[in-house]
Amino acid sequence: MENNYLWELDPLFLCLYLLLPSLLLLLFVLRNKSRSKSQLNLPPSPPSFPIIGNLHQLAKDPHRSLRSLSEKYGPLMLLNLGRVPTLVVSSPDLVGEIVNTNDVVFSGRPKTTATEILFYEHKNVLFAPYGEYWRQARKICVVELLSLKRVQSFQKVREQEVDALVKEIRKEGCVSGSRPINLSKMLIEASNHLMSRCVLGHSYKAEDGSIRRLGELSNDMSMQLMAFGFGDFFPCLRWIDVLRGFVGRMRSTFRDFDAFNDQVVREHKAARKVGHDGSEVEDLVDVLLRLQQDSMLDFELTQDHIKAILQVN
Repeated sequence: MENNYLWELDPLFLCLYLLLPSLLLLLFVLRNKSRSKSQLNLPPSPPSFPIIGNLHQLAKDPHRSLRSLSEKYGPLMLLNLGRVPTLVVSSPDLVGEIVNTNDVVFSGRPKTTATEILFYEHKNVLFAPYGEYWRQARKICVVELLSLKRVQSFQKVREQEVDALVKEIRKEGCVSGSRPINLSKMLIEASNHLMSRCVLGHSYKAEDGSIRRLGELSNDMSMQLMAFGFGDFFPCLRWIDVLRGFVGRMRSTFRDFDAFNDQVVREHKAARKVGHDGSEVEDLVDVLLRLQQDSMLDFELTQDHIKAILQVN
């Protein structure tokens, strides 16, 4: 009776008694973690909170927060963003040393939930892991899209898109009168049209059935790449991204983009593009399809590889 009366009078004591093993385990883990860190020669790091690390020190504009922190803790700084240790380098000299001396070590890109879903499980050139596939895919893009000869061949396309942009600005100016014009939107659309003509051979300005415009898809993808994902900083909390619809929205964007890419590939397979001089005119899609047909690479160039490489922007 006495013992039962004690538990009824002091529920706080009961809670502490039940939580004591968990608290002792947490203290043990934190103690070992601090010991292991003290044995490493780590860069300076701002004080951090348990679990969230330094996430609370990144405000609405992370680049400004990082600049303020680097002014205090130096050009080489370690942040713990949740469970992810992050090295922040804000010195041009140190960046040069990293790129020139330790380029292989720092050549990878962070794998996030967004890059995995949106870029065919990291087959995109920008987020592909360093290796033979990345080197050959990068070489294809550089030679077939960014070489001096290719850039010069796109001069007429650039002139046409700039001329169309100027006409659109004049048109909007006459219609709106003294009202401001949204130049940002126009410049983004012009950039998307130019990129799609150089890479895909067509501007794809209009909607086609259930496939949304390329500009709208690109905007959705950019916003989702910059969005906060719980699973990227706390792997054990990935289920929260599913519950809040974040993963579902990304999968929807991927399905629309995948359908658009399928349409592009089908069109290029069905039609042979012939220039005015009778010679074959190849854009990046044609080049990838030719390499796939001739098996000229050291790896199997699948349909997903082609669609991922097309997402060079």
